[in-house]
Order: sequence, then C-alpha cells, then structure tokens
Amino acid sequence: MTNNKKFRIVGKNIMKTLLLLVLILSISCTAQDKSGNLTPIKYVDTGIDSEAWVKIPAGKFLEGQHRHEVVIDKAYEIMLTDVTSAQYAKYLNEALEKGSIKVISDTVKGYYKGDPFDGFKHEFKIAAGDWMYINLAEPGIRIKFDGKTFSVVKGYENHPITFVTWFGANAYAKFYGWRLPSEMEWEKAARGTDGRTYPWGENISGNSANYLSSHTLFEKMYHKQITTTPVGFFNGKTYDGYETIDHKSPYGLYDMAGNVWQWCGDDYPDLHYRYMRGGSRTNYEYNLFSWARNSAGPDFYSMYIGFRCARDVQVVEEVVTEEETK
Repeated sequence: MTNNKKFRIVGKNIMKTLLLLVLILSISCTAQDKSGNLTPIKYVDTGIDSEAWVKIPAGKFLEGQHRHEVVIDKAYEIMLTDVTSAQYAKYLNEALEKGSIKVISDTVKGYYKGDPFDGFKHEFKIAAGDWMYINLAEPGIRIKFDGKTFSVVKGYENHPITFVTWFGANAYAKFYGWRLPSEMEWEKAARGTDGRTYPWGENISGNSANYLSSHTLFEKMYHKQITTTPVGFFNGKTYDGYETIDHKSPYGLYDMAGNVWQWCGDDYPDLHYRYMRGGSRTNYEYNLFSWARNSAGPDFYSMYIGFRCARDVQVVEEVVTEEETK
C-alpha cells in the first residue's frame, strides 16, 4: 500500500471520528438545553376531561397482528386519557402526607411487594422493598419538589406524566384502588372489536397523533422544545391555525397511539420485563399499530413513557328520595 493510500484511509477514519464526536456533542447539548433549563410553556386547553373514565364491555375482540379471536370475560373501565402531570403531582402530595412514599436524594421511592422469581435465563429478581417511582433530578422532568410540596412546571399540567417507572405507575393506580390495564384490556380499549390497525381505522397522517411524522409540529407552534402534546390534543380542534383530526378509539379514548408509551400491568412468568403499548412521539407509523408493544424493566423510565389506569366497573347506587317512595 502506498503512503498516499494510507494517508487517505487514516484521513477518512479521522473524519468519521470527528463527525461522531460532533453528533455526540450535539445530542448532549440538546438534552442539556431541554432539561436543565425547563421553563414554563403556554397552557393549551384541549377541552378533554382527564378525570373521565370509559366503560369497555366484556366479550370477544380480534387481538394481535393476525387478529385472532379472544374473549375478555368481564367489563371494565379505563381512563379516557393518560394520567397527567397534575394528577401525578396530586398523588405524590397525598402519598407523601400518608407516608406511603419517601424522597431520598431527589428520588421518590415507595414499597413494592416483589415478584415471583422463576430463575429463568436473563431474568432479574424483583425483590420486595423500596423502588424508585420518579427521579426529580432527571433533566426535563416536569414535576418539582420544594421540600414540602410537589408541583408541575407551568403549562405542563395537562401533559402526560413522563419519566415514571412501572413501579411509580403501579403505585399510583394501587393508591386509588385501581390497576394498570392488562395488555388485552388495553388493546380492546384501543381498537374495539373489528381488528382495526389504528385506534381510528386503517390510515394515519401527521395530524392524527403525536409521532415522528408529525415533525414536532407542537414544538414549532409554541417555539419550545416540547416532547409531548397535552392529553386529548388530537380531537378535531384547531390550535393556532393547526387543525387536528378527531382520532379517538372506538370507545372514545384519546392518545391510544402516539405521544407516550403506556405501561401495562402484566407480570409474565420467566420475565422481569413489563410491557408498554401505544407508541410515542419518537416512533414511526408501525409502532403505533394497536398490537405493537415495547418492553423494559420495571425500574426503567423515559421522557416517552407514561400510563393510564383501569378499574372494575363502578356501581353507582341510586338515591331514592322520600317523595319518590310515596
């Protein structure tokens, strides 16, 4: 090999290394800018009630990519939207007052009973003890703690809670007597009974949901680096000239595709992983399919993971007045 050829090869390798370093630095700077200086943003009212629940009937539905028929034996209720940052901050304040959580070095922790350990290859043991719910020092987190009270960075109140571990999601649900939905419950609520690909049908566009092909439009509209949209944002309303499509699930649920992945409650044998559904802002169209899934350990958290809750059907007792009995 001639010296000239050697020089060209070395030069190419140096250029590749420099480009890689520039890429790493740009990613690091962007993450640092997003988080360390998280500032208030404009509050966008979607008009969607994040406190609402929807009843999902028992019965058959078509599950998975190959649409095999399965049955859910019992009706249940599921949240209309993901749990918001404001709802999670409210929970943290109530849980702190009751002593069911503790704050240690910017980390919110609470007790979990542990999981059965099957000793399967690569399975991690989830022992009983205190596990992290959220890390308050995480760059970009929307929850603040002043030593006494939890609050939300202004403007993010109706955005989905993020950076929450499975333990933190599960604890929220259990605190109120609810649960995280099973994957089957989540999928039926997302796609109904006809086996559709997306919660709203077979087609998708940039103003259907918050995902990669939306091209961070919400950020461009409000001139901030914002990774999520408010819950229920894609409801047919027009925001500052941008018209969304009303893309609910067959049962009327919002954000069952895109925005943030949603933790599910299943604990499968031989695994320590927990599964998520729905896809997020960073994903392509195929990640938003109603059968698509993702997984991580229960102690994992990300700016692209949130959750919603399920519960048994609530029986409302009728109040009979004295006049009605006459």
